[in-house]
Amino acid sequence: MTQQELADRVGVTRQTILSIEKGRYNPSVGLAIRIAQTFGVPVEALFEIDREEDHG
Repeated sequence: MTQQELADRVGVTRQTILSIEKGRYNPSVGLAIRIAQTFGVPVEALFEIDREEDHG
């Protein structure tokens, strides 16, 4: 699946998908869920929490 196809399916721009892939943008919970549902996997399979950021 291309970035554009994913973006179209989840309702964002291709640039948003690119930024998520590069780690420059953390998606909202809703967007993370839509992406996971698109691939048929749990959110945890695609995203992980950076524990260091949480305690910074």
